[in-house]
Amino acid sequence: MSLFDDVLADLTAEGDQLRAAVAPLDEAAWTTPVPAEGWRIATTIAHLLWTDEVAALAASAHTPEGKEAWDEVVLLAIADPAGFVDQEAFRVAELPPAELLARWDAARAALAGALRTVPDGQKMPWFGPPMSPTSMVTARFMETWAHALDVFDALGERPAVTDRIKQVAHLGVRTRNFAFANNGLEPPAEEFRVELTAPGGEVWAWGPDDAAQSVRGTASDFCELVTQRVHRDDTDLVAVGEDAQTWLTIAQAFAGPAGGGREVRA
Repeated sequence: MSLFDDVLADLTAEGDQLRAAVAPLDEAAWTTPVPAEGWRIATTIAHLLWTDEVAALAASAHTPEGKEAWDEVVLLAIADPAGFVDQEAFRVAELPPAELLARWDAARAALAGALRTVPDGQKMPWFGPPMSPTSMVTARFMETWAHALDVFDALGERPAVTDRIKQVAHLGVRTRNFAFANNGLEPPAEEFRVELTAPGGEVWAWGPDDAAQSVRGTASDFCELVTQRVHRDDTDLVAVGEDAQTWLTIAQAFAGPAGGGREVRA
């Protein structure tokens, strides 16, 4: 299979795991608060399905009809860049749970199909820089995985952690310079060495062996950190070097403003 197919298979599996967790919930349970302030389980699923729908529109923007639909979304986003995405999540979350699930199922299938129609070598538009289909699937995996953590947290559970999180780890490493710039800091000139122990025991590595600065630890802790689902002090990550230490306090693999992160666990 191609890299795109591999990443898409990971996204499908991660979505299936989350769907299996929420499908049996009664209507009251869908209103359970998640760690994101003001959000509930229904809000979280609504956000994922809506962003899957919008990503499918972006993947179809190479056609006249698709471009028109995508442009409509962009105009709405321009009118309220700070609140547009959250407003849509709250709006869609008003649907009954069965409708939320059915719409999310349709959105996931539509996204997979639309991404396969993007012409070879062409990037699709997005709210940030244009993205390749593979990059879009990686970003959707990261968001699905991170929001699933919120849902499982709300349910008092922990999801099965698999080597699929390499998608998040890779994105977290690649967004190092973005995290610095997004916090008004000059990105380090030199690469770091990043070594992470995967759930399956393999060691994933990025950067030169002889880098002066490094980050080491478990991949799961690193992935939770770069998606701001855990406080730095609650991880096993070890940083060598001042810039590497700073990175672990500001890391973010997602676009947009720097988040507030999480409090230290009691």
